[in-house]
Amino acid sequence: MEGIRRLKSFFWYWRGVFIATPLVSAVVILCRYVGLFQPLELFAYDLLLKWRPPETRDERIVIVGIGEEDVDRIGTALISDKIYAELLKKLLKRQPVAIGLDIYRDVPIPPGTTELNQVFAENDNIIGIEKMIGDTRQYRVKPPPILKAKNQVGFNDMVLDPDNKVRRALIALPDRKAFSLGMYLALLYLEKQGVTLTVTPKNHYWQLGNAVFKPLESNDGGYSGADSGGYQIMLNWRGDVRHFETVSLFDVLDNRLPPDWGKDKIILIGFVGESFQDVLLTPYTNSPDKRMPGVEVHANIISQVISTALDGRPLIKSWTETRENLWIVFWTSIGSIITWSQRKSSKFQRGIIIFLGVEVVLVAIVYQAFLLSWWLPLIPPLAGLILTASGITLYTARNAAKIRSTFGRYLSNEIVNTLLETPGGVKLGGERRTITILTSDLRGFTAISEQVPPEEVVKILNFYLGHMANVITSYNGTIDEFMGDGILVLFGAPVSRKDDADRAVACAIAMQLAMDDVNKQVTAWGYPPLKMGIGINTGEVVVGNIGSEKRTKYGVVGSEVNLTYRIESYTRGGEILISEKTLNSLKSKVSIAETRQVSPKGVKQPITIYNITGIEGKYNLQLPKIEEKTIPLSRTIAVTYSLLNEKDVATQTYKGEILQLIVRDIERGAIVKADFLPHPLDNLKFTLCHYQREDIYGKVTAVAEGENTFKVYFTYLSTTVEKILYNPVTEAC
Repeated sequence: MEGIRRLKSFFWYWRGVFIATPLVSAVVILCRYVGLFQPLELFAYDLLLKWRPPETRDERIVIVGIGEEDVDRIGTALISDKIYAELLKKLLKRQPVAIGLDIYRDVPIPPGTTELNQVFAENDNIIGIEKMIGDTRQYRVKPPPILKAKNQVGFNDMVLDPDNKVRRALIALPDRKAFSLGMYLALLYLEKQGVTLTVTPKNHYWQLGNAVFKPLESNDGGYSGADSGGYQIMLNWRGDVRHFETVSLFDVLDNRLPPDWGKDKIILIGFVGESFQDVLLTPYTNSPDKRMPGVEVHANIISQVISTALDGRPLIKSWTETRENLWIVFWTSIGSIITWSQRKSSKFQRGIIIFLGVEVVLVAIVYQAFLLSWWLPLIPPLAGLILTASGITLYTARNAAKIRSTFGRYLSNEIVNTLLETPGGVKLGGERRTITILTSDLRGFTAISEQVPPEEVVKILNFYLGHMANVITSYNGTIDEFMGDGILVLFGAPVSRKDDADRAVACAIAMQLAMDDVNKQVTAWGYPPLKMGIGINTGEVVVGNIGSEKRTKYGVVGSEVNLTYRIESYTRGGEILISEKTLNSLKSKVSIAETRQVSPKGVKQPITIYNITGIEGKYNLQLPKIEEKTIPLSRTIAVTYSLLNEKDVATQTYKGEILQLIVRDIERGAIVKADFLPHPLDNLKFTLCHYQREDIYGKVTAVAEGENTFKVYFTYLSTTVEKILYNPVTEAC
């Protein structure tokens, strides 16, 4: 059972993690699957490329770039076959491995067509281009017929992402048995190095030397449902625009190049000017002048294939979907753990710092992995971190607001925070629990309120309750209810502590001590001082949210609550009465001024209650000792009195005489002689025979049957009546 309890406590303590992690992970993975994160993932991919250290130039590839200056010198953008024939002849003399002509020559442009065709026919290392992909023929471009017949053609189609950037290299269309221009030229170069294309036996991936070219799948890296047709790989760019050595058309035609330029290299020929519209957006593009000529894109593809096969330069790789999903779950759980463990207000700032630190660590790990050519998801785990943090923060805020709403205005932050960690939480319903209950009430305040305007009554009450609430909260009591001038306070619910009874007694003493400050203000307003009685009891009750789903209130029910009210009803102003159960529950020694046997309504056997004036130990509080003074009267004062049963006044009245007045601090009392003697702790209503406009209320504290007298302390005595008592006029009733 202990193991189950600990396990339950563990799961409850980390409930936010166990709930948020799978839910947020599922949402993030679903959003990733439908492509919501792809734009941000591709943006992050571009940043990672830009942040990489610059790579060295690949000297095995050079470019003859035809720019605006070349066209201006020729006088037309339609360059004749004769110029291309002359260009190719000069380049062939430099003994390149291969020449890639990234220029459409599907139709002849005389003069020089025959001469160009002869160059095509006589050389096996000139590769032309065609455009193969297109919905209709008008979007396709045929290759030079002679090169087509010799199978010396590669397609120059590019795969564009939704933002029209080139990030992938389409190196082959296996179903059409066609290579891209870059792949074709790379294979020719590698063949000279003794490296030929093979296929792995297991997965049928292409292999060049020790390098295996795994084709890109539709959900690799940051992609979601991308078109992965053909044989695609991620393009591991060498760098930005003009990374490869580039010379102009007339640098070649005018023989301005060194004799060994182009020897044993791949030479690409293509347009490099913006006006030719053969420019593409790349991850490095952040302005129009940063668009890359298509011929440079082919150069990057060639360089990637050659350097991977010969130099061991890695391809950009990604994990399987399963690993990527686990990666997302891992970071989501990290976010959940951090946010949940730091959700308390005292830890909030530290939690933010830790959370930001974790995000930096995530970015650093992804960046370091990218330097090793691993493309790991960045945006989905970041989203998981942020969503879990936001969700848990909102949950905590709403839950705290709900608890504060349920338990009232006066609840300490410590109790709120503890409630959030309590197994079982705050549920509709109840549970049996042993707690200590404190009730307080102002003696005679009902009579005062009848004599005071309602606005003033509210002002007095708010001032009094505010002071009491501050004291109660400082002792971690839960104010369950304000009932007019009465207060119901719980110690042990909703949070149970070992010193519940001690805190209740200490709180009661502190409340009585705080009445001095309350009465200073009340008397300054011109009203009689307030007198408070407090009753405390300990016992098993049912605590929990009571009500309906629409409206609930945290409360406590049971016979022990009723008994607490009964005990409080025996108090006079300034007293604290506790039950024997509370006394036995105390861990600290208390000062007992008086012990009484009472028979409360609803209780079968008499019980013992104790008048407490102090507590030792941790709290060490004492009520001041107050001397009782008697004031003899030169003439007795005639009165009538009636018994108070609960809130009702008995119809039977009795006659009596006040023999002496009693003064005890702010309390006033009297010694009354009468033929009918009430019982101790009875509540009485008095009327002066010579002044019947206002009543006096009091509680019997002692009875002397042999003398036919009883002692009473007044719970309500107006200022006017008090003055009359000190200037008595004898008048028979």
